[in-house]
Amino acid sequence: MDSTASMTTRRNLIVDYYDLIPAAVARCAPPPAGASGTPTFAPAFDLPALTDNVRDFFAPATVGWRRLGEYGGHPIQFLDLTGNPGTRTTKTFASLVMVARAVEHIRRTGEAIRIFTPTSANKGIALRDAVGRAIEVGLVKPDQLSVVVLAPAATRHKFRHDRLAGDPALRAANPLLRYVGGAPEDVKALGRAFVEKYAAEAYDRHGVNLWYSLDLRNYLVADAARAAFEADVSPASAARPRWHAHSVSSAYGLLGYNLGRDVLEAAGQARPTDRPGFLLVQHLGTADMVLNLRYGSFSRAKMPAYRPDPASGVSVQDADPRFPAVTDDPAEVLDPTFYTHEPATSPTMNELIRRFGGDGIVVSRRECLERYPMLREWFDGDSPRLPADPDELREWSIVMGLTGVLNAIDRGLVPEGHEIVLHGSGCYGGSDFVPAEVDVEVSTVDDVAAAVWAGR
Repeated sequence: MDSTASMTTRRNLIVDYYDLIPAAVARCAPPPAGASGTPTFAPAFDLPALTDNVRDFFAPATVGWRRLGEYGGHPIQFLDLTGNPGTRTTKTFASLVMVARAVEHIRRTGEAIRIFTPTSANKGIALRDAVGRAIEVGLVKPDQLSVVVLAPAATRHKFRHDRLAGDPALRAANPLLRYVGGAPEDVKALGRAFVEKYAAEAYDRHGVNLWYSLDLRNYLVADAARAAFEADVSPASAARPRWHAHSVSSAYGLLGYNLGRDVLEAAGQARPTDRPGFLLVQHLGTADMVLNLRYGSFSRAKMPAYRPDPASGVSVQDADPRFPAVTDDPAEVLDPTFYTHEPATSPTMNELIRRFGGDGIVVSRRECLERYPMLREWFDGDSPRLPADPDELREWSIVMGLTGVLNAIDRGLVPEGHEIVLHGSGCYGGSDFVPAEVDVEVSTVDDVAAAVWAGR
């Protein structure tokens, strides 16, 4: 295993590719935004001009590219999306673009916006960071823009004390709500139900547009810039076939990258024959995309049968190389960030893999821990920094992704001659932030309403 890393090439993924975003918007043809005061309200996809304070707002959107090393004859490149210390995840980029759109709407109409985001964790963390930053650099006033985050109790350990939590008035206007009802994914339905019921009242009584922010296009148009960055610093080549690997729940990042490839190819800046394939990496708790890719079904009945190993006390299987050979629990939740069951994006991702190549693989915590010392060596002295004790890790995306890549190579799933680009979508440890305090626990629509309007 060659672990000789190269120097990192860095860019600002938004500012340096600002012109790509409108092209990506046009390509994915978002519908007209819903009217003010309605449950479908969303600001247009217009962005503010790149003035000095707008550039300052976008400053954390840093991205890096470097060669990690070589494994089993396969070069491994690393796309580092963790440069913002306020998030350490790829959700920075879409969140900054979304907040910039909100800023432009507020400037044009004078209407206030309150973003409402159900989230497993990282989307909410990044939107809070972006809203706080917009206020700090003077793009908006606190009474013009705010965000409500609704997250499942299982991800409490991921949230951090931030700009919005540090000021009593900002904290009241930007509550962090913890869902204590049913399944973690139910935050989406609860959030949608709240906006459906209270959008008109929020506008009529408080003069605020509620923006339910889970539309896929909100994320695609920012992630499209990943393809432009790749074309800038390390273009794909048919002579050196490439797969892009990503830890996924719904694969928004890879779909955004693919949108960027569509834009570049339409402009003659990339060739369809160079389009990389895709490797989906998941964990056992939500292996839905890999199951659907392999079997056209989300049924867990398609998973291999695990059997207990009395000698080690773990569960093992050797029937399917795309699933962990060893795990402590065949239903384990390695990281609750990856919580989406039966994602609507699966058919699209399946078709892309059919056309351009690729595969899917599922990893276990035990497999990640076996690889962990090797991974720490690869990242030694550079971003992101893996804590010495893996129990300190709060976001497993990069460890999951690279473990999946190495397992796929070992098991012969990656074709000979292919290099891998790992999308480094998230990594942080407990020592990287001060934990946030929960503002209020909720389980019903009326609980949410009481918390959201408590300060008004």
